[in-house]
Amino acid sequence: MIADFFKRLTAADNQPLTETDARLAIAALLVRAARTDGDYAPSEIDRIDRILAARYGLSPDEAAALRSDAEDAEANAPDTVRFTREIKDGVPYDQRIGVIEALWQVVLVDGERADPENALLRMTASLLGVTDVESAEARQRVAKSV
Repeated sequence: MIADFFKRLTAADNQPLTETDARLAIAALLVRAARTDGDYAPSEIDRIDRILAARYGLSPDEAAALRSDAEDAEANAPDTVRFTREIKDGVPYDQRIGVIEALWQVVLVDGERADPENALLRMTASLLGVTDVESAEARQRVAKSV
């Protein structure tokens, strides 16, 4: 599955992501955000599972399975730019802001914001076409609920 995903992700014909591919790309970005500070904490894993379950209507087991696939995809990902380009092309703008909110949830759940996490979110927001102001507003909304 992961190999096929990367073939589609890196194909020269620029086919849009399928819904399944978009889910995996978003989940892999969530995992990348959690791993960016070098501490892939249980609270971050739990938050990713909860985000995936809520976003896609998955059972806890289905969300954990998607996260597991995303962990493999993230570990073998060519780069963040390719993921975000495909998400930008395949996910409507209002849902991309939701992706940024989900990323902030993962980053903020452990109570710390490391510089690499801030840098990843700044780059990811920009690549998804979300402004710094919109990302900051998303972070503020998330911070109130975390």
